[in-house]
Amino acid sequence: MADTKARTAEQIEADIAATRARLASAVDELVDRANPKNVALRQVEQAKAQVFDERGQLRTQKILAVVGAVGGVVGVLLVIRRLVGRR
Repeated sequence: MADTKARTAEQIEADIAATRARLASAVDELVDRANPKNVALRQVEQAKAQVFDERGQLRTQKILAVVGAVGGVVGVLLVIRRLVGRR
């Protein structure tokens, strides 16, 4: 410590109590964050944010891009399957 003054027992006990309270608060916050229910709720909110904007409107461009990408992948897989089936 940078403080070279001798501390009283009461000061040390107060520091320990404050540290214990901060640690308990941090542990409680970590337990809350790691709770599976809370993790699932955060994931649902994150998924909703991908589909809806701040005003609650659908993000149609993003949805169309995903649908187009899925359709493209399915199309490529069908072409590959047809080509492999010919042999």
